[in-house]
Amino acid sequence: MPGTDLVRLRLALTAFFALDGFVFAGWVVRIPAVKEQTGASASALGLALLGVSAGAVITMTLTGRLCRRYGSHLVTVVCAVLLCLSVGLPPLTRSALALGAVLLLFGAAYGGINVAFNSAAVDLVAALGRPVMPSFHAAFSLGGMIGAGLGALVAGSLSPTRHLWGLAAVGLLVTAVAGRTLMRCEPLTPADTERTGQGAPRRPDRRTRTLVIVFGLIALCTAYGEGALADWGALHLEEDLGASPGAAAVGYSCFALAMTVGRLSGTTLLERLGRTRTVLAGGSTAAAGMLLGALAPSLWAALLGYAVTGLGLANLFPVAVERAGALAGAGGVATASTLGYGGMLLGPPAIGFMADWFSLPAALTSVAVLAVVATAIGFATRHVRAD
Repeated sequence: MPGTDLVRLRLALTAFFALDGFVFAGWVVRIPAVKEQTGASASALGLALLGVSAGAVITMTLTGRLCRRYGSHLVTVVCAVLLCLSVGLPPLTRSALALGAVLLLFGAAYGGINVAFNSAAVDLVAALGRPVMPSFHAAFSLGGMIGAGLGALVAGSLSPTRHLWGLAAVGLLVTAVAGRTLMRCEPLTPADTERTGQGAPRRPDRRTRTLVIVFGLIALCTAYGEGALADWGALHLEEDLGASPGAAAVGYSCFALAMTVGRLSGTTLLERLGRTRTVLAGGSTAAAGMLLGALAPSLWAALLGYAVTGLGLANLFPVAVERAGALAGAGGVATASTLGYGGMLLGPPAIGFMADWFSLPAALTSVAVLAVVATAIGFATRHVRAD
């Protein structure tokens, strides 16, 4: 593929990563308002959020086949349309059961688009020959920061219904523009990446499959923290620290901003520090930041903790996906991404149950525990090489 087409493809994929983060953050900052209008308890809300997890996991297991049959670009565009339309449905519900049902559709679209554009991105990274995967995830975080910041601005003046349907309209416009570019670019095939010398074996052995799953566990532990802060971070600030709805929404914005900064520097960090030291430093930083964010007695200290957590978690997921892709190609990326996003989507319901059993601050400390687990796995696999 010519260099100009690679640039256009990279820009289009970056737009979809950003759109995904923007729409998802727009939903999560309105969770407290939706919880109030449905009258759901913490555990009932956790069960409703499980609808997102169920829809995503089911779709993720099928998206790889859809991408092979129809192409990852077409699947990305279709899932983007469904994502934008489904984000406006939660504020129309009046019970936890109805909320869980519409979140099932939202989760299906969310899971599908993540596997589709990650599959497209891994082949593009191989074609470019540089570890630029963090830049795509930086776009996701930047979109999340903008979505959360916008939510903080309008939380006191716009109803969740008007806010989320406004996001849907913006998302459909972005999809129309970026989707047109994406569909004009031919999807990269395994043959394309092999010609660059960066292709990985397409038929991994048992050891390789096991290592891919191990790297997927790093992604799972990392994404668990992202999902927990996305769905419960604002609620913790509002209910436990007495923050206003607008101030509570700023919490996820701080987290997303720090994660964006960390991922924008991710390629440089990987080239200078290497994967192991990047994972060790990131996991340790995230664990310390989440302990502060969960247990701090003041709003400002908690916001600082959220930011430190975002900085620490920033590059763990991209590194895990990159290592899986280096070992097993696009199939490895799909497996690691599925495990990772499964952690993002299964974590919030787990937080809900732990919040009922103990307290929400105690439940959020589980993010720190899993950050330590990810760090330990990264250290244990430090000698694993793609060859």
